[in-house]
Amino acid sequence: MTDTQSRSATGATPDPATAGASRRGRPLDKAVFGVAAAAVLAFVLWGALDPDGMGTVTTDTLTWLEKSFGWFFVLTTAAFVVFSAYLALSRYGNIRLGADDSEPEFSTFSWVSMMFATGMGIGLIFWGVAEPLTHLNTPPMGMAEAGTPEAARLAMEYTFFHWGLHPWAIYAVIGLAIAYFAYRKGYGNLISATFRPLIGDAAGRAPGKAIDVVAIFATLFGSATSLGLGALQITGGLDNVFDRGGESVALAIIVIWVLTACFVVSAVTGIEKGVQFLSNTNAVAAVLLVLFLFVVGPTVFILSTFTEGLGAYLTQLPTMSGRTGAFDEDQAAWLNGWTIFYWAWWVSWTPFVGMFIARISKGRTIRQFVAFVIVVPSLVSLVWFSIMGGSAFDLQLNQGQDLGTTLADEGTESILFTVLREYPLASVTVVVAILLIAIFFITGADSASIVMGMLSQNGEEEPKRPLIIFWGCAQGAVASVLLWSGGDDLRAGLTALQNLVIIVGGCFLLVIVAMCVSLVKALRAEPYESTLPSRVRRAVQYVQQQNQQEQHSIALTALGAEHHEIVPDAEPPADGAPAHGSAKG
Repeated sequence: MTDTQSRSATGATPDPATAGASRRGRPLDKAVFGVAAAAVLAFVLWGALDPDGMGTVTTDTLTWLEKSFGWFFVLTTAAFVVFSAYLALSRYGNIRLGADDSEPEFSTFSWVSMMFATGMGIGLIFWGVAEPLTHLNTPPMGMAEAGTPEAARLAMEYTFFHWGLHPWAIYAVIGLAIAYFAYRKGYGNLISATFRPLIGDAAGRAPGKAIDVVAIFATLFGSATSLGLGALQITGGLDNVFDRGGESVALAIIVIWVLTACFVVSAVTGIEKGVQFLSNTNAVAAVLLVLFLFVVGPTVFILSTFTEGLGAYLTQLPTMSGRTGAFDEDQAAWLNGWTIFYWAWWVSWTPFVGMFIARISKGRTIRQFVAFVIVVPSLVSLVWFSIMGGSAFDLQLNQGQDLGTTLADEGTESILFTVLREYPLASVTVVVAILLIAIFFITGADSASIVMGMLSQNGEEEPKRPLIIFWGCAQGAVASVLLWSGGDDLRAGLTALQNLVIIVGGCFLLVIVAMCVSLVKALRAEPYESTLPSRVRRAVQYVQQQNQQEQHSIALTALGAEHHEIVPDAEPPADGAPAHGSAKG
């Protein structure tokens, strides 16, 4: 294979300008940074000065979006699952996210830990007990009687649905597209770069910059909302331990800025140090917590819960994936409040999570990427909810505790700690849970700061520290201002903000669909050799090289070349000795 053919096969040759910028460190994109910062400031001021008006506008817009385009969310998220499976199972699954001979940058454990902590970590803590209990006591779409075994089965079925294959497939398609175009094509680690097959050089001009601005916008507000919710749950945990502070706005804001300081420090140390260390630490702590509950809790009941929930989930997956409530208004209302809300929420997180997963997935094959980004985290999520939800279900169904009333009275922020109090070593597990919430958020938020820095600096993998610090502090500022603007109602400002993020996510769904089209177009242009398994590809390349050398030798022989000129390793004939093939005498 010639040198030109070899570069074409890897597909990883960037243009000279891009390569030079990468070596020098890419400059700040003043247009992207300036517009994003101005838009963020405008919405923060809106939320601070007129929280009621912001809440009304965003709530009305969200309601219209869910009613008018709920079917689109349902259809596209299901399509992402099928699309991911197709890429993994087809010959394209052998293509590496980088040069054909590239190797992964992180170990498999660190890789999975970082993507899991970034994609869902704090959500699993927040909803691990709350969502199954909510569905147990208010069954989805009224399809069972509250508090019954049938309601419990339905609760686990829909909890698995909301946290299983679909959300991770949404993350996977955008992460895969970004990683492919960044590390195989050398277009840069930007969302706008994935559009080059569709819009060409316009991806680097105004249309592409607009896409990156929307990505920053969604990332900042999505992360800030989670920071606020995390602060509320931490204050709820502190109230559970010390019996004070649960409703304190000042304490919540202090928690926000302590977390902000921690994730900024982690972010400026880089992915290889801060983020990787925290992700590994958090993964170990989370495993220890659920293993402890599994051992001291109702072990057999938890195993049965997982088995029955998994069976129901897989059996009903096609039906749930296509359910929109078209023929039942009550069903439609529930789906808008839960399923479509979740799909929009996951989509709003895709710019940040997708870019981060792409950043840590260099060197993996598409098949490895899909398997570890979708299947492994989904399985971990199902196990997590089985243990957390099963422990809570046992208390209500078998021990006679009215956790439904407790959930209604204390809210989702405190129900986890209430359940932990019913098991041994509660003083230890409650503290561990609080630390898990904090570290899970720190891991996600420092990743968000790095991603926003990358978007602001033309896709630079190691953004400037001042840029990371700015976006990190912006997350804390947004969460603080909107918490404070809610007055005595800690959730008022965050609810409006959460609605706004989902609206932005709905718009971004169209971007993800276009990214899938662009990715397919690029994959179809890949050389056939790159779609072969590694060993087969190397064997094919070896045979091609041997054939090329043989053809070269035949051509030289036909031109009358000497043997040592045809075979480079051959020694030239000694003085006076006849050349190979020459006539004697």
